[in-house]
Amino acid sequence: MGSRPSPRDDIERILVTEQQLEAALDRLAESLTREVGGADPILIGVLGGVFVFLADLVRRLDFALEVDFIDAESYGEDTEAGELKIMKDVDCEIRGRHVVIVDDILDTGQTLSALVRMLQERGPASLRTCVLLDKPARRVIEFEADYVGVRIPNVFVVGYGLDFAQRYRNLPFVGVLRPELYDKRRT
Repeated sequence: MGSRPSPRDDIERILVTEQQLEAALDRLAESLTREVGGADPILIGVLGGVFVFLADLVRRLDFALEVDFIDAESYGEDTEAGELKIMKDVDCEIRGRHVVIVDDILDTGQTLSALVRMLQERGPASLRTCVLLDKPARRVIEFEADYVGVRIPNVFVVGYGLDFAQRYRNLPFVGVLRPELYDKRRT
């Protein structure tokens, strides 16, 4: 079995270093502890790229909490913006509870906005959003997360749970993927 090239070879540049991720996690954990720590909240991770971020975040929280997951996506081009498709719903009851939706990246705003609307109908005591990365240049609807780790420019990023074609999730940093790997117009 021959050696395969490293996924690092496909990275144009590192955008968010491991140290910057650690600092963002510490800051987010401090804010969450201060603002929802005594409320026995439910953290709902949006699958799939959130698993690395959520695991590292939860390990920094020293208060009672529940973790659940939802797998959802917003329909794009040929359907109405913000229409939500749920592949896996949360298992926990959120009525009367303090809920924090945790996602890896906020770009268009469609998925998180639709999730907030859907979960708000279930009667939580409060509902907040937490994202590792915020890419405001991609926003197509007005939406801001309550907690943001790092704001990034409009570049195609992978690593630290984020993928392209299910690859690169295992990189310990957030990197810019070389455009020729995803942009068919360039080949």
